[in-house]
Amino acid sequence: MSLHLIAEPLLPQDEHLEILMQRRLGNRIRDLRVQVRPNGLILQGRALTYHAKQLAQHAAMEFGRLPILANDIEVSYTSRGQE
Repeated sequence: MSLHLIAEPLLPQDEHLEILMQRRLGNRIRDLRVQVRPNGLILQGRALTYHAKQLAQHAAMEFGRLPILANDIEVSYTSRGQE
């Protein structure tokens, strides 16, 4: 009997976290980037509200299982019609 396994391509940890977070956050964070460092995570991107920034931080803590070194997600107050 022969066993055939389909291997999924392995993603770097930071890219994997970004995908998980984007699924959770939808379009709340634009240009999301997660840098995985040996001692923690650095979050980058743009959000329209502080609430979205906070949601991203909580998702990173849940999925990343590492401390947040910096949450550099910028909050802009432009209305959606002006983007």
